[in-house]
Amino acid sequence: MKEPKNVKKRFPVLPAVLGCALVAAAAAYGGGLFYYQSHFLPGTVVDRIDVSGMTMEEVKDQVQDYSLCIEERKEDGSILEEEIQGKDIALSYSSEEPLQKLLEEQDTRTWFLPQSAEHTTEGLIACNEEKLEEQVRKLQGFQKDFAKAPTDAYIADYTPEEGFQIVPETQGNLLDESKTLETIKGAVLALEERVNLEEAGCYETPQVTSEDEDLRKVQEKLQKYADIQITYTFGENQEVLNGQTISEWIHVDGTDVTLDQVHVEAFVASLRKKYDSIFRPRTFQTSYGKEVTIKEGDYGWWMNADQEVQELMEMIERGESGARTPVYYQTADRYGTPDYGDTYVEINLTAQHLFFYKDGNLLLESDFVSGNSSRGYDTPAGVYGVTYKQRNATLTGENYRTPVSYWMPFNRNIGMHDASWRGSFGSNIYKTNGSHGCINLPPSTAREIYENIEKGTPVICYHLPGTEPVVREKGAPPAEEGQGEALAENPEIPPAEEPVPEPVPEVPVEEPVPEPVPEVPVETPVEAPPAEG
Repeated sequence: MKEPKNVKKRFPVLPAVLGCALVAAAAAYGGGLFYYQSHFLPGTVVDRIDVSGMTMEEVKDQVQDYSLCIEERKEDGSILEEEIQGKDIALSYSSEEPLQKLLEEQDTRTWFLPQSAEHTTEGLIACNEEKLEEQVRKLQGFQKDFAKAPTDAYIADYTPEEGFQIVPETQGNLLDESKTLETIKGAVLALEERVNLEEAGCYETPQVTSEDEDLRKVQEKLQKYADIQITYTFGENQEVLNGQTISEWIHVDGTDVTLDQVHVEAFVASLRKKYDSIFRPRTFQTSYGKEVTIKEGDYGWWMNADQEVQELMEMIERGESGARTPVYYQTADRYGTPDYGDTYVEINLTAQHLFFYKDGNLLLESDFVSGNSSRGYDTPAGVYGVTYKQRNATLTGENYRTPVSYWMPFNRNIGMHDASWRGSFGSNIYKTNGSHGCINLPPSTAREIYENIEKGTPVICYHLPGTEPVVREKGAPPAEEGQGEALAENPEIPPAEEPVPEPVPEVPVEEPVPEPVPEVPVETPVEAPPAEG
């Protein structure tokens, strides 16, 4: 059948379009297959770098564009950021083979589908280590004007307000070179974007912190000393030993805290220098209205320095505060001048006359007979203290035994006692018929002194020119005040040996003479004459 003349011929449009689309799609797919033979598929990450669509050369160039952000600590704790560029350290892949293998093994058939592939190449990234070290050393954390070294916690010097306190450590911001280089190199080779050096532990750290147990133990020991206050009272004067002074006596060796005995000894010596009065000259106001200077004698404050040092150190080491009285070999009546107080026996060897004052009041006065000058037995001048007193003592010599009722030694074997064998006292008897050094007294006088005197009572012996006894004839006017007398018609009593007391249990053991303190002049006590006779 013939088609009508007016009907046009039709072509298959849809199939053609579809065919063209298929051809185009096939071409595009083929193009994709070809393209991804030399490029990495979309979504491909190698060593944390997105290499989607990159060729091998482009991936290598991308490594050169790498930079590492480095976070550093400022001294105030804030953050400083610096960078190291890959190009400055010749960052590269040490081998292209692993990358080429990844490229070859990727499934290009599915290039048009969403991709996600992450790959890590072990040890593939490399850099020039010398250049890396150079870049690391340029960091601010190694510069002197920026980086501060850490400091250890320590115990500050003593202050009156706080004693011994721990000063905390400081962290500083000085980098440890080897640790920093290791950390940054690791970050670079892992192609990390940033690294925090503090979190990575790259800073020098203090060796001792305020929480250190040994440091705290030492501080506690020192603070114990800092809180001490020991008060010595010497009459109206006080000497206060406190933490400020003690802090200078302390030696610290590690955790060992010791008190330096040399300093303690020096302190005690300074107390002796100021307050010991033994063996020192004294000015004495006599009953005759004149002053005399007495240099001899062993009366006075006498500190037992060795024992005081020992006890004071023990008190300090216990951390004990409070009032303290020194250890003494011997004490006086009071501190200050005069130290003998107002109860004492005053013996004028020139006048051969004595006075006994009790509580500042004259209790009695009397003539006496002292040591025989012609035989060299002069009674020594000086200030002494009654050693002890004894009733009914037996005094012995080479060929006699003589009892006395009242025996009061004050200078070793020299003492006061009754001398019933004498018929008179005073005058110049002592010059040719005196004792071997003792003070011979009328029995009634000896008794009254004995009843009112105590151990330690000062006995002050001196010479006073101008008060010599005046010998007068019988019936002559009385002697002037202060002068002894003897009647001319009284014959001298024949020389009599004055006995020496037998040793008795009450005699105290003689204490050792103290070692002299270098700054304190120390007088050696006057030796007694030969055995009292």
